Amino acid sequence: MAEAQDWLNFHVHGRIGIRVAAAAPAAAQLRAMLACFATDYEVPADLVVTAPLEPMPEAAVLEDELAYTRDTVRFVRERVQIVCAPDQYRIHGPGELLTALVPILDHAMVTRGAAMIHAATVAYQGRAIALPAAGGTGKTSTVAKLLRRDGFSFMGDDWAFLTDDSMLLGYDKPMFIKPHHKSIYPHLFEGARKPLVPVAMSRVVGRFTTAVHPVVIRYPRLADFSRRWSPEHRMVPATRAFPGRQVTAAAPLAQVVYLERYEGARTRLRECDEGWMVDRMMGNFQIELAGFSQRVVTGLAAASVLPWRQFVEEKANVLQKAVDGRPCHLLQVPSVYSPDDASDDIVTFLEELLLADGERPAEP
Repeated sequence: MAEAQDWLNFHVHGRIGIRVAAAAPAAAQLRAMLACFATDYEVPADLVVTAPLEPMPEAAVLEDELAYTRDTVRFVRERVQIVCAPDQYRIHGPGELLTALVPILDHAMVTRGAAMIHAATVAYQGRAIALPAAGGTGKTSTVAKLLRRDGFSFMGDDWAFLTDDSMLLGYDKPMFIKPHHKSIYPHLFEGARKPLVPVAMSRVVGRFTTAVHPVVIRYPRLADFSRRWSPEHRMVPATRAFPGRQVTAAAPLAQVVYLERYEGARTRLRECDEGWMVDRMMGNFQIELAGFSQRVVTGLAAASVLPWRQFVEEKANVLQKAVDGRPCHLLQVPSVYSPDDASDDIVTFLEELLLADGERPAEP
């Protein structure tokens, strides 16, 4: 293995060490997306990312999709290889590898007692609130409005981890600010900035971006250009989105509120049981993964490198312990509401929940 200075090192909440070869095409993207976990010391090689693929003599094949052995799967079209050795995960490929890394990081963290969820997350007076939801529900707008109130701090607007001892571990990755966020984050649109498409065109461009993503990520320079100059969004750090506000890395879980759009006329809130919340968080995380991330999970299961039952049961067990004894609610917001209107209602209902559990947050 190369010397330590040839590697980018990331330590995910002290549980999983990630080493990325500094010369690998994937390094630029992973440096940006894992920045909150970056360290200047050498970390354990729990998950290693490099470009060259490992030999796979006498591999089995699944049509033209997969080549696999007992512990390795190569995704042929994407030129990505994943090795699940007993003491280490290795990801190889000549392109961008975030979509390959996310499901592997999730599973690696599960083995250390923490499961990844797709959620906006904030802390209020030192206790964490998880808001799992599908994309477009209003999570990013809701976080902005909560952060204007006293007592709140930022943990993440997309991904986080729940542990089997009921801690929420934040993931302060760059935020993706879209045209409809202009009224919520006006300071991010001041001065000379990358142009964005009109709000009415945002969904069309988003669908096109999703369609070409599997091709773009094979070519790191093109992917980097697309990420930086796509008119669909701007990538900004939370410190710029919320100047002067604290970022909380970890806090004990207080509540989980699943946010959902529905075809009713009024926003409504109801309690739900812990098992329902675990099922919904797992399904939501899976469907919100990028297309290739979903294929990684399916391919590893199809080759029995990471059996599906094991993958699901281990993660469900961690999440069940995480939410044990914590209030769980479903908050449904009319689908006709704009993200701004939806987030207004979400904040109002969250305030009522917090009032029932303590003191109402102070408005600015």
